Amino acid sequence: MIIVTTPMCKKIVEIAGLKEFKINKHPDKEEGDLAILLSESKVQMPSIAIKLNTFSQIKESILKLTNYFYDNEIIDKKVSENEILAIFNEYDVLDIDSTTKKSNFSKKVKVYSEFLKDIVNDLGCEIVEDNFEYIIFPDYLKSKVIELDYENNFKFIEIPTHSNASKDPIIRANERYSILLNNLE
Repeated sequence: MIIVTTPMCKKIVEIAGLKEFKINKHPDKEEGDLAILLSESKVQMPSIAIKLNTFSQIKESILKLTNYFYDNEIIDKKVSENEILAIFNEYDVLDIDSTTKKSNFSKKVKVYSEFLKDIVNDLGCEIVEDNFEYIIFPDYLKSKVIELDYENNFKFIEIPTHSNASKDPIIRANERYSILLNNLE
């Protein structure tokens, strides 16, 4: 079986135990039997969609892939949840505990992206459309968001995406969480 993945998913495929696969930003341009890509992406070949916005999504995606690879006899041994947590420890992944979530519970934020909503929800903030204190947006929407004529005083929080963020999803998530935690005062 020829598996193709995107650069953004490469690290997760490796952690899930697969050693041989192709990498292409556009999987349909490769000869392949199965694509592994972000859930927002679409391809012609059969695919497995994964989400990599939050630490829990990353862990679930690794488990989903390792189970698929093992069940289809592509790998000999599954990666365990404890092994994934050990990898997270190596990366020094931020601990988003109940205290962190409680401290953010009263923070009202407007979010300009679905992928950022996952992270903001994980941090315990309340996502609202009106009466917000913070505006969280991806860098590619900066000019649009800053142009809007807001009459109140808000704190803008810009989150890096695509070429401005690491291709490693664990590093990328850690960076995004850190930016949010440091700016949600």
